[in-house]
Amino acid sequence: MKGNVSGAPLPHLTLRKVEVGMLSDAKTRSIVIQCALVALVAAFAALLVSTTFANLRARGIPIGFDFLRMPSRIVISEAILTYKSRDPYYWAIVVGLANTVFISALVIVFSSVLGLIIGIARLSSNPLAAGTCRVWVEVARNSPPIVLLIFYSLWWKVLPPVGEALNPLPGVYISMRGLEVPALSVDIASQGLFLLVIALLLAAVGWVVGRRGWLPPLAAPLVLAIGAVGLWLAEAKFTVDWPAFTGSNFTGGKELTPELTTILIGLTIYTTGFVAEIVRGGVLSVGRGQWDAGQSLGLSRGKILRLVIIPQMLRIIVPPLNSQYINVVKNSTLAIAVGYPDFLAVMNTIISKSSHSIEGVFIILGVYLALNLTLSSAANWYNRRIAIVER
Repeated sequence: MKGNVSGAPLPHLTLRKVEVGMLSDAKTRSIVIQCALVALVAAFAALLVSTTFANLRARGIPIGFDFLRMPSRIVISEAILTYKSRDPYYWAIVVGLANTVFISALVIVFSSVLGLIIGIARLSSNPLAAGTCRVWVEVARNSPPIVLLIFYSLWWKVLPPVGEALNPLPGVYISMRGLEVPALSVDIASQGLFLLVIALLLAAVGWVVGRRGWLPPLAAPLVLAIGAVGLWLAEAKFTVDWPAFTGSNFTGGKELTPELTTILIGLTIYTTGFVAEIVRGGVLSVGRGQWDAGQSLGLSRGKILRLVIIPQMLRIIVPPLNSQYINVVKNSTLAIAVGYPDFLAVMNTIISKSSHSIEGVFIILGVYLALNLTLSSAANWYNRRIAIVER
């Protein structure tokens, strides 16, 4: 008999029919196949890692991240954060990472500003301005960055000694030992620091209020007033420390070493060439009718560019700009060629001293992956904010 007495289908036949129906669905079948592939890759990775660790232990090679708490005993010639040679390995890694983030942030800011100016100047009707910017772009885009860095590093050898330093701008001195610039220092009384934090939080609330449109006429004055009152209550004192040559060296100000200046100038000039082309393409992507509409409203060319063209251009150039910013982080590893102690240089020293090469490579990959994913997330968030919402 094919069925029961009442004529209802058997339970196992019904279950088999449901299973066949699920597998016949394209979406469900795709999910099942992808899960199976992920499971196979994870199993292969686990087998590879366990086999590697077993072989390393059998040969007496240390494995694990316990070495990070040991004293590093390495020298970092230049650091944004405070560092001493007796500090543990993990703090040396943090110091190197801070140097990389510092350089990358400065290059991103400077290249974005210069790229915007040069990209717009390339469209100028002035042949001298357009030609000069084109030379910059073509040289930067068609030269390997390592060659540019080595070329710029050679210039320090032909500069005069400290006693005969060049003074192109007030408070700025250039010599073979680096660049001396004025330094801004802020002195905040300890009892006023808490008040300043509260003022900044209130200012942030005022900014959110203005963005939400709850109190638009009061938002901007509120932010400025709260910030000013907070600084006054905190007894903040801003002083500029100017460099001065005394005897055999400079005192005061901030010294930028040749290594730091070389990697900063080299990567900025290199990245600016790509950013300028992205900006130029973004300006050209905006229809000519937008310029005509701005002129019909009586706006000047500068106001049309600032109020009409650039806001529309941003929706187009943010994705390629994000790729260039990620390249800045990756190109910062070239600092090792000029002797600047960035994250990769510090990790190379740690690997050679601790003999933990596998763990070091994992740390390098994880850190750069985290930095680039953070940049991508920030760019995607901003891209969603400025995207046109269809109703």
